[in-house]
Amino acid sequence: MIAMSGGVDSSVAAYILKQQGFDCTGITMKLFTNEDIGAGDKKKCCSLEDTADARNVADSMGIPYFVYNFTEDFRKKVINNFIESYQKGATPNPCIDCNRYIKFEKLLNRAKQLGINYIATGHYAGIEYDAGAGRYLLKKAADKTKDQSYVLYAMTQEQLSYTMFPLGALNKPEVRGIAKEQGFVNADKHDSQDICFVRNGSYAEFIEQYTGKKSGSGDFIDTYGAVIGRHNGVIRYTIGQRKGLGLSVKEPLYVHTKNVEDNTVTLCTRDGLFAKSLDAADFNWIACEKINSPIRVKTKIRYNQTEQWSTVTQTSHDTVHIEFDEPQWAIAKGQAAVLYDGDAVVGGGTIL
Repeated sequence: MIAMSGGVDSSVAAYILKQQGFDCTGITMKLFTNEDIGAGDKKKCCSLEDTADARNVADSMGIPYFVYNFTEDFRKKVINNFIESYQKGATPNPCIDCNRYIKFEKLLNRAKQLGINYIATGHYAGIEYDAGAGRYLLKKAADKTKDQSYVLYAMTQEQLSYTMFPLGALNKPEVRGIAKEQGFVNADKHDSQDICFVRNGSYAEFIEQYTGKKSGSGDFIDTYGAVIGRHNGVIRYTIGQRKGLGLSVKEPLYVHTKNVEDNTVTLCTRDGLFAKSLDAADFNWIACEKINSPIRVKTKIRYNQTEQWSTVTQTSHDTVHIEFDEPQWAIAKGQAAVLYDGDAVVGGGTIL
């Protein structure tokens, strides 16, 4: 069962598996109603056009194709989590929740019900079985510029054992080349950008529209608590943000922290955003079941960051403390901290 979004990546993933001799079924997951979220931006996925493209490619390969309605689960597990996290002052990554609760939970369960052996997606990542450790490993993709292992850290051993990532050894130009050779309608289609259910890239506008509640204005304060201006609602700001503050100041200021209870946003200079440690919860171990003593690994704290050397200590069954060799800039609550040993994902969790 191949999750086909209508994009070129999942289409080529389906083609590769069919060429390898698998009996393939294409599936598009209906995750939300476009009208409900005011969709219309062609850079977003999950539109009627995307569904038509996925069906066209499936038909051209002669494989069955279906659309599954997961809108209720997506609303509860992804959209609601996203909104609640922002309202609590965090900066969530809904793509991680979508992978965790929809693609590799709901879709895998559906596949099992139908007696299907594997699910596959167009993610750029790899899966290997380590016979010595008796565990499945999540690996970086060959194309490091497209690697998506960071947003897949929550996959369980069972999910990894049922999953295939056919694009793990390919780069993007190779994938587009295959699509063009096969005459796929989406061979030159742009990649989806940002969060699929946020129409204009404005998270605050989406949250206010979806909830029907406005985020009230409040005080910008400095790290000593002195008021230095007014903000337009806590949900409009992210840790490390500099632009769009609307302040006239002598030196650049950045968002340091957000206090939902006091409705304040604390600002600081760039140097004030460096920190050497973090704690992460809801931790999922992949390369091992747990650690009994501190380990040396590299840690990545945002999708586009290069992972950094750190020492990791497990502090409870699902929490860790991470101490970096060098201070890291703008560590944001709600983002993921993902551990790497070379190209292998050791595990990951949500930054507290």
